[in-house]
Amino acid sequence: MERLFVFLRSPGSATAVLLGATLIALIVANSPLATQYMSLVNLKLGPLTTMEWVNDALMAIFFLFVGLEVKRELVSGELNTNAKRIMPGIAALFGVLVPAIIYYLFAGSSEVYVHGWAIPTATDIAFAIGVITALGSRVPNSMKVFLTALAVIDDLIAIIIIAIFYAAHLNLFYLFGAVVVTGLLIYCNRSGYVRSLSYIILGIILWYCILRSGLHATMAGVILAMTIPERGKIGRKYVRPMQHWEHYLSNWVSFVIVPIFAFFNAGVSLGGFGVADLTHPVVLGVALGLILGKQIGIFGAMFGMIKLGIVPMPAEANWKFIYGTSIVCGIGFTMSIFVSVLAFDPGHAQEMAKGGVLIGSIISAIIGYTYLRIVGANRKECHIGLYHNC
Repeated sequence: MERLFVFLRSPGSATAVLLGATLIALIVANSPLATQYMSLVNLKLGPLTTMEWVNDALMAIFFLFVGLEVKRELVSGELNTNAKRIMPGIAALFGVLVPAIIYYLFAGSSEVYVHGWAIPTATDIAFAIGVITALGSRVPNSMKVFLTALAVIDDLIAIIIIAIFYAAHLNLFYLFGAVVVTGLLIYCNRSGYVRSLSYIILGIILWYCILRSGLHATMAGVILAMTIPERGKIGRKYVRPMQHWEHYLSNWVSFVIVPIFAFFNAGVSLGGFGVADLTHPVVLGVALGLILGKQIGIFGAMFGMIKLGIVPMPAEANWKFIYGTSIVCGIGFTMSIFVSVLAFDPGHAQEMAKGGVLIGSIISAIIGYTYLRIVGANRKECHIGLYHNC
């Protein structure tokens, strides 16, 4: 039991569990248990299938956690001033635009395939930071801070993309209900109410309204996160509800929700996936969008900003570390697979998209890790922050 706790507290444990769930899903989906696996995925539980409960309900909690991370960084973290937001913000923007353009060049000519343009635009914060963390002092701490800030902004952009481009036909009645509930949540926040029960109840109602409204139900998690108070007071005791929620959800998201999501969504059948499929427009668009698009967009933005004097070179970093970190940002996995489920109905296109995500993410992880391990072999970490010197 003690070894288990040590493992759970280790920096790469969440990444290892996520990777394990992904491998299990791939093995099961390509074994004699494939029929039972698909039956479990499509099992009807009340109004939704198992897959829908995972993608609409559990992922709403995931987005609640992501929203809390975004809010923390904006309020008191590495994004709490406009100056701190410029570097990762512009880099994240170009890290979204270039992969989308690359995808469009390969798959944009098809009316069906074009819907997947947003799949390679997201960075998986857990996997990417897991890779960087595993490198330890070989990578400057400023690059870890930069990657964290960039991934947070990247997630925020992905949330906006999902809300705007992947909404179904809107039901105005439930949309109005969602607006009313959001208003009540804001009222609770501004009234200084900090106890969790009201936010949980209103959050569940909000989730149901958004689910029925035509927007994706995960938006409820983001909206709820934005209304959780940063600090407050119960009697004479000062409390930090936002910090408490994030701390409580952290292990649940890392070790339960995200691995379950991976298990139900990464089970791509490779039986019909041949060598010819490697040149499929969706596979090429997604994979190259992640492998090339991310590094071109992020490194290009950083090169331009630093050369123009808009931002300084991050502390203890150089072009090699910036380039290596840009490669690691091509690990799309969780968010990219999630977008692929929204972009395509179950079938060939969705399978190709997931295959592209797996290929692009694995190659980006291997190349990024190997490259940074080589270029950082002789350095020693000596400070914290983006711009501080030793």
